[in-house]
Amino acid sequence: MDGSGLPRAASIVSRLPDPWVDGLSGGWRVLGRDSAPPNKLSCDVVVVGTGAGGGITAELLARAGFDVLMVEEGPLKTSKDFNQLESEAYPTLYQESAARKTADKGINILQGRCVGGSTTVNWTSSFRTPSDTLAFWRDRLALGELTDDELSPYFMQAERRLGIGPWLVPPNENNELLRKGAAALGIPAAAIARNVRGCWNLGSCGLGCPTNAKQSMLVTGVPTALAHGARLLADTRADRLETDGGKVVRLHVTHFNKNSTLAQSRPTETTIEISAKHFVVAGGAINSPALLMRSGMPDPHGVLGTRTFLHPVVMSAAGFAQRVEGWSGAPQTIYTDHFLGVNAIDGPMGYKLEAPPIHPVIFASSIPGFGEAQAALLKQFAHHHILLALLRDGFAAESSGGRVSLRSDGSPLLDYPLNPFVMEGARRALLSMAEIQFAAGARHVMPVHEMGQPSTSWAQARAAIAALPMVTLQARVVSAHVMGGCAMSASAAQGVVRPDAVHWQLPNLSVHDGSLFPTSIGANPQLSIYGLVNRLTQQLITRLGGTPRPLA
Repeated sequence: MDGSGLPRAASIVSRLPDPWVDGLSGGWRVLGRDSAPPNKLSCDVVVVGTGAGGGITAELLARAGFDVLMVEEGPLKTSKDFNQLESEAYPTLYQESAARKTADKGINILQGRCVGGSTTVNWTSSFRTPSDTLAFWRDRLALGELTDDELSPYFMQAERRLGIGPWLVPPNENNELLRKGAAALGIPAAAIARNVRGCWNLGSCGLGCPTNAKQSMLVTGVPTALAHGARLLADTRADRLETDGGKVVRLHVTHFNKNSTLAQSRPTETTIEISAKHFVVAGGAINSPALLMRSGMPDPHGVLGTRTFLHPVVMSAAGFAQRVEGWSGAPQTIYTDHFLGVNAIDGPMGYKLEAPPIHPVIFASSIPGFGEAQAALLKQFAHHHILLALLRDGFAAESSGGRVSLRSDGSPLLDYPLNPFVMEGARRALLSMAEIQFAAGARHVMPVHEMGQPSTSWAQARAAIAALPMVTLQARVVSAHVMGGCAMSASAAQGVVRPDAVHWQLPNLSVHDGSLFPTSIGANPQLSIYGLVNRLTQQLITRLGGTPRPLA
């Protein structure tokens, strides 16, 4: 610690230059920062959301010469605001203060809510869409253009643009234990590519990168769009789209002025009408379907908001003799797809294993127990190791995902039943993780479950996990990957948008985010969004009469 009360690294990085300071002083147009924005605005294209889909879309459109207006529900927070503190990051940068939950409270969902969206707070893991996922989309859903060869150039452009490549620094202990345990069992494990340049290896990716090393949309797509003349409305909720004559004509939004001298005891509100030639919805799965629902968009086949997928996540905690310090170093650098079941898509639910970062609030709010038992676990925080399993949903008939609906106030709600098929996969995942952790030398392993207890041997853990009641609210399930709800499809009866992401019934409305996916990805989805949206936006530019330029 230093005199500021912050960890020493936080004190050092707080003095680094913030490119947003120079950009704003140099003329970037962020509306509503110093005065109320006008009640009426117009542009060529309005982009709702500034995450992986919205950021790429806005950058490419602005570079092609279109007048672009970005609308972001969350605040504009930049590296000067990121102090590596959970107490600040979760309520500021996440949907519902990092406490968004499904309808039955059975799944906690982490989603970004800030300029840059989830790319500002994700853990940098970057995977291309798996080949078997694309094959399923082609063979079962008639999305014939989505081949590895077709998408590869768009992935390559995104990878170059965003610094996506192998992490050459040795993994931290948290990730090394996954590699070590898998190797002892003969299970292949590999390195995860990351979207970073000049990373300081601080481990606080989920709290906002204080060094601007993470190549999120906060430091790439959105600034580039602004540098090419685009405008940004942050702290602005997209309320509804208005149609006339079979087209979208206006977007109605509410701007909450939180940062200027206009805001006294509470934020002031400005209602704005935005007229545009084309509208791109990129608010993320859950929010994008909800916006279309609030707007009464055509849904003749009742598919809007259905088949929403989460990669439901279960976790296993292990105690080691040595210090693991899972908060330190690059958060996710090792994975194994050994249990993903690439040759058995129609069979039991497969899962991907990764080692997530461990920060105090997330750890304390995830592990089971209370009182003295939990206090004892927290005293050993530095010695704990966590594995997580991303369950691949959406492929088998028994895994149809969830459904987005609206609460009475118009806010979104996701109902995602954890049925026996999902829970059977979760139990197998807990067994796999426990075996790996014991193989890595764990003293004890505990499934993250309300009835989970530490086991001191693999045999004991195997019996204990087999006896656990795998039911909602007892098995701890979380998610950071939300997909589907506005699925692309080969026919209007199967999805919300065409294969080119244009709405089946509204020709000047597109969806450019993870809600496009007709199943889950089976991998961390950010690069899948970057690559696919790169392709879709270049197609959109051509349709709008512009000349697309490669993402570079």
